[in-house]
Amino acid sequence: MNYLDFEEPILQLREQLTQAQELQQTSDVDMANLVEDLESKIREVTANIYSALTPWQRVQVSRHPDRPYTLNYIEAITDGQFMELHGDRTVKDDKAMVGGFGFIDDQSVMFIGQQKGVNTKMRQFRNFGMANPEGYRKALRLMKLAEKFNRPIVTLIDTPGAYPGLEAEERGQGEAIARNLIEMCQLKVPVICIVIGEGASGGALGIGIGDRVLMLENTWYSVISPESCSSILWRNWEHKMEAAEALNLTSENMQSLGLVDGIIPEPLGGAHADPEAMYKQVKKEIKKHLSKLIPMHADKRVERRIRKFASMGVVNS
Repeated sequence: MNYLDFEEPILQLREQLTQAQELQQTSDVDMANLVEDLESKIREVTANIYSALTPWQRVQVSRHPDRPYTLNYIEAITDGQFMELHGDRTVKDDKAMVGGFGFIDDQSVMFIGQQKGVNTKMRQFRNFGMANPEGYRKALRLMKLAEKFNRPIVTLIDTPGAYPGLEAEERGQGEAIARNLIEMCQLKVPVICIVIGEGASGGALGIGIGDRVLMLENTWYSVISPESCSSILWRNWEHKMEAAEALNLTSENMQSLGLVDGIIPEPLGGAHADPEAMYKQVKKEIKKHLSKLIPMHADKRVERRIRKFASMGVVNS
């Protein structure tokens, strides 16, 4: 497992635990009490560290290399009952945006989300989770398909932003995202959006309009990343920690501002520490919200969705 810089105390304790376990296996020395004490100490130290994370540290956790990605969640939530669909029917299939029909128990659901890679080769293949215009048009095509067959939609958001390349702008990146915003507001089926990692700018918002918008505990959602904000304001990345504080980008900040509807708690040590527990928790939350949204009349859902997003940013003097 990889460890972040602020997790150094946990790493040291785990190394001691590994040594004690190896010594117990290779000798007659009884290390049971020491092993138990170290395991207890690891839980205690982990709880102390993760209960006092700074905004910048939460950003680091959201980018943890061992953190599960969109396809991991879909595979676990659907128990492998997932059929991926491809292409925007205009340009090509964007590998940074994935989607298709899957089953949550007996309920058919359209899953859509950004997919990052697990190694350098796959990150390049997935364009680091940064979708091109065809990715957002692919997402919209799948949403319309779900609406046609009256299937709820679940989007999983994890992106450092929409791809900012020249070719993306030439093919209408801004228009593609803007089109998704207006179309998602009017979808007749339930839409649940969950930030599972990074939620950066319009790249996240392009699949982020829903009846319920949820965030995992150690994720962030903002118009700009801390590094980019620091680059603009201070001309370098050295002030990224200050930028993270000022941006109010954590799940707690977003909920207090009324921009998201709920926070999904993560296992102790983050989603990467116990992916199976995280998958079960996300599945539980999806089922809970679908049970409330599906019986609701479509026009009422649309009206509430539009009213919710239209009220954001309004200052009542």
